[in-house]
Amino acid sequence: MDIHNCTMCPRKCGADRTSDKLGVCGIDAHVHISDVCVHKGEEPVLGGDKGVINVFFSSCNLRCVYCQNYQISQQKPTKKEITSCQQAATRIARFLCNGEGINTVGFVSPTHQVFQMKTIIDLLRKRGYNPTIIYNTNAYDDPETLRELEGYVDIYLPDYKYSDPELAVRLSSAPDYPDKALAAIKEMYYQKGSRLVLNDEGIAESGLIIRHLVLPNHVENSINALKNIAYDISPNIHISLMSQYYPEYKALEMPDLNRNITADEYEKVCDAAADLGLVKGWQQQLNSSTNYRPDFDKGGNPFEG
Repeated sequence: MDIHNCTMCPRKCGADRTSDKLGVCGIDAHVHISDVCVHKGEEPVLGGDKGVINVFFSSCNLRCVYCQNYQISQQKPTKKEITSCQQAATRIARFLCNGEGINTVGFVSPTHQVFQMKTIIDLLRKRGYNPTIIYNTNAYDDPETLRELEGYVDIYLPDYKYSDPELAVRLSSAPDYPDKALAAIKEMYYQKGSRLVLNDEGIAESGLIIRHLVLPNHVENSINALKNIAYDISPNIHISLMSQYYPEYKALEMPDLNRNITADEYEKVCDAAADLGLVKGWQQQLNSSTNYRPDFDKGGNPFEG
């Protein structure tokens, strides 16, 4: 990973991250973290009732117009978000040893800060901590970068957003997303396979879970995305079909996105998954969009009301 010529993600910006001329993600060589908190809204096997210690990196290499975390992913990072890997490791360690028994750490939107993430994990291990590590990503990752994460990541948790290139460019400024994300997930599958390893408490310790967020008016995109997974990778992968979409950020001004999904739309996608043999995983209640509304501007845990 060359911070003077960054090719960490499919953007291949070639940005010198030690200079003022930054790439699409807008992040320099420092570690930028918006929040570290316990999040109990992940899939049931990820942390269980205790939750996951989520580390939310600032910014993103995608430009999703409907991003539910837009306050930290689409806004210019502030100076207060700049920290050090040592400080980040200390914050995480405090959660690990606070007596609640949480031993899972999720790095959220890590694609553009992989070398910082690896340093943080190394520091935790030097201090005697060896939590289960989740790589929670938009899947716009480079397979070569992912190969450098073997031995660091226990659970890959990628989105697979689009099968339609035109939709990908309009909604996330990434026309090559369908192919690039599928190639990234194939590398994750190569590393982890389709088996989800659980401990005696039913908490995942290793594996791959693919998330897909169903968008209003775009059922066909969802069905074709599931086909890509089933046909090009494996129907045995665990799939998390999410109904939690609600209009936010720029989507509030877009007619096709300015509403929640309907029961009929979600049911069609769930039925398609079953028809494709994608029967391992989770579905959400249709009202889940009211439960997941983070606010990163209010201070404290962004997921608490």
